[in-house]
Amino acid sequence: MRPVLEITNLNVGFPDGTAAVRGVSLQVMPGETHCVVGESGCGKSVTALSVMNLLPRGARRSADVMRFHDHDLTRMADRHIARLRGDKMAMIFQEPMTSLNPAYTIGSQMAEVLERHRHVSRAKGLDRAAELLGKVGITAPGMRLGQYPHQLSGGLRQRVMIAMALMCDPELLIADEPTTALDVTVQAQILRLLKSLQQQLGLALLLITHDLGVVARMAQRVSVMYAGQVVESADAKALFAAPAHPYTRGLLDCVPIPGKTAPGEPLGSIPGVVPRIGEGYVGCAFRDRCAYAAPACKGEIPRNRLSPDHETICTRSGA
Repeated sequence: MRPVLEITNLNVGFPDGTAAVRGVSLQVMPGETHCVVGESGCGKSVTALSVMNLLPRGARRSADVMRFHDHDLTRMADRHIARLRGDKMAMIFQEPMTSLNPAYTIGSQMAEVLERHRHVSRAKGLDRAAELLGKVGITAPGMRLGQYPHQLSGGLRQRVMIAMALMCDPELLIADEPTTALDVTVQAQILRLLKSLQQQLGLALLLITHDLGVVARMAQRVSVMYAGQVVESADAKALFAAPAHPYTRGLLDCVPIPGKTAPGEPLGSIPGVVPRIGEGYVGCAFRDRCAYAAPACKGEIPRNRLSPDHETICTRSGA
């Protein structure tokens, strides 16, 4: 089975010299949920924007392979990628209020997607929009089509964004922190919705999050990112059963465990912050925050394959 999305050695740099993404490789298989997890500033969103060709002006992107099915995304012209974007591959952005245009109704924005990519009439676009609003659990979808984004709650706006992303039956859905701005109850609803839709439609889902609880609930495969690198990648069950990289262990230690974490007991934390990495950086970027740091961490870091589906980058070969 061939991957829907394949990335090998992706690098993204910004004009100020920041190396936002460094050598990232990952695959998303048909019907699979692949989670990319890490703290804010690790390069997760930049990786997603690279796939969609939505990087800010001045950013430099290179990759040995960046392929969506048979489409080489590194060599395609911008106008050709624009035809794929919103059609065969779609993205749900982190904050729906800034992603939806406040000057247009929900129905107008949703119908435009189908009109652009399928060249259908406005009436057919609105019919499809109402159908999908119902599918994502929005009541009275016909009425919602005439409303503006500010008239909807955060949870409803996020459901609208999911419905809009599904307008053209995409094969790849990228969800960038889709529950960040929502309360806990609505977060759970949105995650259940995404999981249900993925199973119904057979979507390949690339889910970006900082929440390991989301990873445990959603993922078949996980890539842990730190300072622009994938420091550990594994099957989700293997990652939670035997985390290998110190950063992955640190993230897991920060998660309170019901029944084990006593009330009032200090929660786990990782001291320090994600560093800004410049081009040509050598060594482990996590070394200043790592309890196992050694002089070897300042040199080239080996890639360790712990099993066919479990790989980490660390000087501690068994990690």
